[in-house]
Amino acid sequence: MKIKTNESTDLRPEGSRIMDAPMVAINIPDFIAQLKGEVVWETSDRNAITVFKTQGMCILLVAMHKGAVMTEHTTDSVISLQLIEGEVNLGTEKKANLLKQGDIVALHEGIVHSVEALQESVFLLTLGAPLEKKVWEWF
Repeated sequence: MKIKTNESTDLRPEGSRIMDAPMVAINIPDFIAQLKGEVVWETSDRNAITVFKTQGMCILLVAMHKGAVMTEHTTDSVISLQLIEGEVNLGTEKKANLLKQGDIVALHEGIVHSVEALQESVFLLTLGAPLEKKVWEWF
């Protein structure tokens, strides 16, 4: 398997990091510190970084300020959201779901949902590739 890295960007010019390899170690506290130390965190209601990306799955770390909202949307794949810090309200068509630190929720594709940070919050968002697409084509 070929090791894949990301490209540096204007927002993250410090260089590449491993995105896909036979094993990828992800240091969540270091990534949280990075997210909260970036200009985007100071100028926006949230910041996120992709910490793993392969053909069938993508894992993002998302930090949201208190009151930040991801408006209603759907995905073409199964997702999971694991709350690392804080408290969020995950709204679905059926009901509001209060998530606290350590909680995890999974949603099938096509479920309308939203996320509201009730406190400053950090979560891991895992996305599976849509059945008819490769994850590289999806993002």
